[in-house]
Formats: sequence, structure tokens, C-alpha cells
Amino acid sequence: MRIVAITNQKGGVGKTTTAVNLSACLAQRGVRVLLVDLDPQANATSGLGLAQEERGSLYPALVEGEDPRQFIRSTRLPNLSIIRSHQELAGCEIELAQSGNHLARLRDVLEPIRQSGHFDYAIIDTPPSLGVLMTSSLACADELLVPIQCEYFGLEGLSKIVNVVQQIRDCGANPNLQLEGIVMTMFDSRANLANQVVNDVRNYFAEVVYNTVIPRTVRLGEAPSFGKSIIEYEPSGRGAVSYRSLAEEFMIRRGLLQPQPAAA
Repeated sequence: MRIVAITNQKGGVGKTTTAVNLSACLAQRGVRVLLVDLDPQANATSGLGLAQEERGSLYPALVEGEDPRQFIRSTRLPNLSIIRSHQELAGCEIELAQSGNHLARLRDVLEPIRQSGHFDYAIIDTPPSLGVLMTSSLACADELLVPIQCEYFGLEGLSKIVNVVQQIRDCGANPNLQLEGIVMTMFDSRANLANQVVNDVRNYFAEVVYNTVIPRTVRLGEAPSFGKSIIEYEPSGRGAVSYRSLAEEFMIRRGLLQPQPAAA
């Protein structure tokens, strides 16, 4: 099982939207996915139509040492399971910070799930902050996927993430952490700035940036309020098409899918 942290310390960039819909699209392609909602706001949990439940998050495993496998729940989507979030996770920011070697705690907690062989990927939806939960996610992840909205402030947020990743490597918490990909989100083709931001990111980060660009659509914003992924809410819409394309690109990068030959 590979662990992918989807993270950005800036809120409102499409992080949870990407975590939920990438997970759903991968599951639709037969990849066994565990979505870990590590954000106390629990938006990924509600975005799949699931209720919060006290002691249903990773809090008891992180703080009290309980077996994390008991918190895994199936979803209505085949191949997609979830560990839900709850506001109790906010307490981890204090309690883990006071414990020794807190950066390794999440990695240790997820190890029994990794060893079980039940999942191909664990996708972590992290909080939009630089707190303990986010840095713990970076310390346990094999790969980092960063969604960035196509606006000027997105570039500022990206530089901060890159610095944090380097700090996690340098301190020895996770020297092998890879910035695997950058996903441009909330793209509006009518805005010159959006095109400029995409070009700037691609010029600087080259092949790290995904070719797929996620558009700004009303349906992507509506789907969570119905507790559905975009492929359930509007299967043929632009949002669903884009996230399916992102999932295919994700799989191709990892050798799970062969690229399709270009049309003549």
C-alpha cells in the first residue's frame, strides 16, 4: 500500500474535492483505495454522505493506541473505503505535540493497514494548516499531491509547501518523501491570470505538474452537499471527465495503466 497525502496549507484550493473525487475515480478503475479523512472539519466524510461519529476517527488510534483497522468503513462505491473524521481530531494537535516523536505517530498507526495488503493506496485528506496533523501526514506519506488553484496566491502557497517538504526530508522524519504531482484546480479559461499561473507552474516544475486541469464548475461545488462524488452526481459533466482523466494519469504514472496511443 502506497500512502499519498493530498495537502496544501491554504484552504479553498480544491484539496478535499480532489481527495474525494480522485479516490472515487481510482476505485471505479478497480484500484483498492482507503480514503483517510484527517481534517477535523470532516468535509471528505460528509462529501461521501457519511455522518461523523464520536470515536469513529483516527483519534483513538493516534492518542490511545487502539487498532486503526477497526475504524475502516466501506462506502457505497466498490473498492473505496474510508476512515472518517470527527472534530475530536482537533485535540490531536495538542496531545500529539506533547508526545515524543509525534511525526512518526501517524506512520506507526497506519502500518498495520499497510501490512494487511487490503488496499493499493491510502489517500490522506490533510487539514489546511501547517499543524501537527499535516506535518505528520507528510512524515508518513510515500508521495505528496498538491492541488493549487489557478490564482496568484496559489503560487505563494506552493512555495511554502515545497519548503515544508524539504524540512521534513532534512530533519530525517521522511527523507524519501516525493513531491509526486501538482494538480491545477479551479481553472477558468476566460481568465488570463489562470492561464498565466498554469504556465508559470509548468515552466518551473515541469513534469511534476499533471496535464489534467480541473475546471471551476458549479456541479463540483454542489456534489458534496448531496453527499456524492462528482462521478455519481454528474457522471458526464466536465468535473467528472476531468477527475477521471486525473485518475488515469495517476495510474499511468505508477504503471497501473498503459497510456493510450495518440489519435492519428
